[in-house]
Amino acid sequence: MTISSRLLEIKKALPTGVTLVAVSKTKPVEDILEAYQAGQRIFGENKIQEMTDKYAVLPRDIQWHMIGHVQTNKVKYMAPFVSLIHAVDSLRLLQEIDKQAKRNERVIDCLLQLYIADETTKFGLDETELDEILASEALKSLKNIRIVGLMAMATFTKDQTQIKAEFDHLNAIFKRVQLQYNTLENASFKELSIGMSNDYITAIDSGSTMIRIGSTIFGSRNY
Repeated sequence: MTISSRLLEIKKALPTGVTLVAVSKTKPVEDILEAYQAGQRIFGENKIQEMTDKYAVLPRDIQWHMIGHVQTNKVKYMAPFVSLIHAVDSLRLLQEIDKQAKRNERVIDCLLQLYIADETTKFGLDETELDEILASEALKSLKNIRIVGLMAMATFTKDQTQIKAEFDHLNAIFKRVQLQYNTLENASFKELSIGMSNDYITAIDSGSTMIRIGSTIFGSRNY
């Protein structure tokens, strides 16, 4: 199967209201163009340098999502164009994104990353840290970022029951925060970015609004 046929097959099966981020990390520009020509406009990268290089040569109507762990000193390189930053895990990082967004006269959308997995290698906030950031006065002063939801990665396991429990736990947190955080003037907190190639069907069942799929579309990666 081709990239475009795999992509269209996934999109055809997606429920309304679920956004597909095609994860193009390590993949050449030609592969991204094939997906682009099949109608895909949202692509996810996990390295800022690679994303910046691709942004420079690919069509301008592509929305670039930064899905990897972000170092504060690299934010400035993607601030002129990044559409959504998924893995924000500290107030310090939010402050840097705000600073660079202001410099570029933009408002940058962000997702806060929660730690839900039974693994020590994953990044993310716990529920207490999440609440502390959302309630902080420091956050209220940031005018060039917009927190639009939560993101997480489940434990890397074949056990869909465990994955489902982790996603359901996150969805419960998401719904609670949504009630607290959304107002009539600003109802932007609406994205739940969970689900990758091996667990996106489970994630959709647990309320995902955004799935991040790479190898199922582009084939396995060569690192």
